[in-house]
Amino acid sequence: MASPNAAPIAPEDRIPTKQKVAYGLGTVNDMWGNWLYPTMVWPVFNIFLHVSPSLVSTALLINRLVDAVSDPFFGWVSDNTRSRWGRRRPFILVGSILAGLGLPMLFMVQPGWSEQAYFWYMIISSGVFITIVSCFNMPYQSLGNELTPSYQERTSLFSYKGAIQKLPEIGMFFAAAFMTLKIFNDSSGEPDILKGARVYTMMLGALMIVVGIIIFCVVKERYYERLVVKQTQRTSLMETIWECLKVQPFRAQLAMALAYGLSTSMLGSLGYYLTVFYVCEGDVALGSKWNFAMGLANMGIGVLGVFFFNRVAHRFGKRGAMFAVQSIGIGVFLSSWFLYNPEIKWLQLLAAGSISFIAGGFWMLYSALGADVIDYDELRSHKRREGAFAACGTWIMKLGLALGIGMSGFALESTGFDATLGADQAPGALTGIRIWFMAVPIGGLLVAMIGLWRFPLTPKRMADIRTQLEERRGKV
Repeated sequence: MASPNAAPIAPEDRIPTKQKVAYGLGTVNDMWGNWLYPTMVWPVFNIFLHVSPSLVSTALLINRLVDAVSDPFFGWVSDNTRSRWGRRRPFILVGSILAGLGLPMLFMVQPGWSEQAYFWYMIISSGVFITIVSCFNMPYQSLGNELTPSYQERTSLFSYKGAIQKLPEIGMFFAAAFMTLKIFNDSSGEPDILKGARVYTMMLGALMIVVGIIIFCVVKERYYERLVVKQTQRTSLMETIWECLKVQPFRAQLAMALAYGLSTSMLGSLGYYLTVFYVCEGDVALGSKWNFAMGLANMGIGVLGVFFFNRVAHRFGKRGAMFAVQSIGIGVFLSSWFLYNPEIKWLQLLAAGSISFIAGGFWMLYSALGADVIDYDELRSHKRREGAFAACGTWIMKLGLALGIGMSGFALESTGFDATLGADQAPGALTGIRIWFMAVPIGGLLVAMIGLWRFPLTPKRMADIRTQLEERRGKV
């Protein structure tokens, strides 16, 4: 029997394609603003400048804790903003421009500094930068939840977003390869990774500014025009955290994301070391090239995951599609033990692509489920609080991701890994990295299944909620 989710979408509920594409382009600023630095910090500060893994991971941990403070603030401010340009778009524009200008500043250090000097530069520069990114990201995430009232069209919107996101993900995979290009070699012929990082972030920062301008000019705030301007009661700052956590479907949604996000946040750094030091036997330049090839596999197979799970959601609802993601994901991470193989290096392309296949489906569905939570909350609170929920969600998530990223450095050290040894690592160090890489995400997915089991918003339930909302305050 077909799911109620398969019903046709009313013409007035559809989002114009150009707006879906423009909104999806925002993943450029989201991904590069939030995740490019954790990707680049290891080759720059650990491998090139020889800062210890524990100091690097501690700096990243502090960075995410700063983010966990700035996100609620900008979610709350954008919920309560009223302007001729809406409540989200002004922050998106300003945040994009400042983030694009600030991205290269993350790597304006000089060789020869002390380890402590590098450490404090990482903390201060990344703390300022991530606050600027919150100015963009909280209004941007909130905007996606208010572009349509349709259960099914929301899935379509976030499918566009998930597919387009694979483009900036290539940018993160290509970073290591770009930084080790021969044009950046020093006088001894060795890669000057720091110089490459500066040039790369200048290029990407310019693109971030362009994307912010496109979103500001193209995407419209549907709920602002038809509903929010009539909402006289403002959202308090305390609602940004505690009131949102009282909403049961939101807690279940967060449990899924926290379990999956915390466990997989360790993979970026551990996967890089697995490629360079296990598969490529310590050859940083070769490993970086394979890392870029994995980025291409990430994009190609990851896009397929978005479209595949979009079709599953269309047929079986979002909860059914999310269960499929989690089940397949366990098999994917089990297979990583065999796919990272120094004898058959190309198998790691399948590993990267399969992980991206799962991630694309998971985060697309997570976002689509979040839009349903907003309607559920409006029915009980009589307010549209997209910013509050986006802020609270990312606050909890980034605390978890901070722990995951922080743990990655200590997990690396627990294996006995030493970057100065190159391919001559202690016995068992690389085996330890392989075990961490496989086991932790599987545990996270098992916990995420419990969260999914407790998520109550089915297609039928959402249809009932929409009917009640429109009877009370009219259509939007």
